[in-house]
Amino acid sequence: MAIPTENVGSLPRPARLQQMIAAYDAGRVGFEELAAEQDAACKDSIERMEATGAPIVSDGEQRASSFATYPITDTLAGTGLADNLAADGQYFAIFDDGHHRQLPRLTGGPFRYKTFASDYLAKSLPYASKPMKQAVIAPSMLSLLYPLDEELDGYPREQFLNDLCDEAERDIRQAFATGAARVSIDFTEGRLAAKNDPRNPWTGRHMLEQFVELNNRVIDRFSAAERVNLGVHTCPGGDMDSVHSADVDYAELLPSMFKMNAGYFLMQLASEQDKERVYRLVGEHSRDDANGVPQVCFIGVIDPLNPTVESPDQVAEDLVTAARYIPTDRLGATDDCGFSPFSIDNKPKHGSPDFARDVAFRKIAARVQGTDIASERLGL
Repeated sequence: MAIPTENVGSLPRPARLQQMIAAYDAGRVGFEELAAEQDAACKDSIERMEATGAPIVSDGEQRASSFATYPITDTLAGTGLADNLAADGQYFAIFDDGHHRQLPRLTGGPFRYKTFASDYLAKSLPYASKPMKQAVIAPSMLSLLYPLDEELDGYPREQFLNDLCDEAERDIRQAFATGAARVSIDFTEGRLAAKNDPRNPWTGRHMLEQFVELNNRVIDRFSAAERVNLGVHTCPGGDMDSVHSADVDYAELLPSMFKMNAGYFLMQLASEQDKERVYRLVGEHSRDDANGVPQVCFIGVIDPLNPTVESPDQVAEDLVTAARYIPTDRLGATDDCGFSPFSIDNKPKHGSPDFARDVAFRKIAARVQGTDIASERLGL
């Protein structure tokens, strides 16, 4: 069986779409005009991704405010914020270039999603002729909406977590029911939880193990057959061509991460300094039986933050090397991260989001071709 390959989720939004989002925030255009631009970007994303030869595609999250906030707000600026939330929450991450991203703050209960990933997927499926995947946000990320050091009057933390898990389960189940062939859970906060950044208080709370436990509260609601197609994605961030936790050793993350009972994992590795060492760690800590499912390890072979396009041979070489440590029946290929997890991203190293978008499809094509080459070299 050939090595499987799939993308993480997001693609750079066209500059025209980003401008339309800003116009919507400013009240210069209505939601219907914004939605028409989103639809056009989704259609273009799917058609161009299919043209790369990718066996499974996505709409590039062109309708989402971000990978993390799509359930609770229409835009990153906070337009259309869900009930019981205020805009002045804590930082999710502070990136190496100095910019930050902020979450809303929960003000009371109950906590409910305003939008589900399936709402977007249903609109995009008619554009696709290949199977589609859908990324969803981890409950561990949204747990950071609740204040760190206080209980909300009338809405204790445990009740919030119960509501959160119910909403996260619904998000995943509805994505599958709508037609997603695969669903992956974005877990970029996993590596950041081991950073202990004094500028960002939650990172010093040693929250990794409770993140894993919380995510398993949702993942374990699914059968082994369902979890074969339920994945987890990890990376050190990817926004404005910068990262937030690449300095955290994977050895601090992987032993805990693989305790999650997902059927596959999508891991940043193309941009890792010592890739072979991490391949070895992945082979050591991933499980061939995670409550009834083997954990398939999709290694990152494409760096979305670097405008240089990898060659198919480079992709193949990484996969062949990884196969020394990861069984080939549990080896896959992916991109390090979504290409633009946040809707407003000017991609400074690329020069423009439109150029970055063109580069992204060239990189995806190289991944697909390189995976085929590796499969042939490994006799699969």
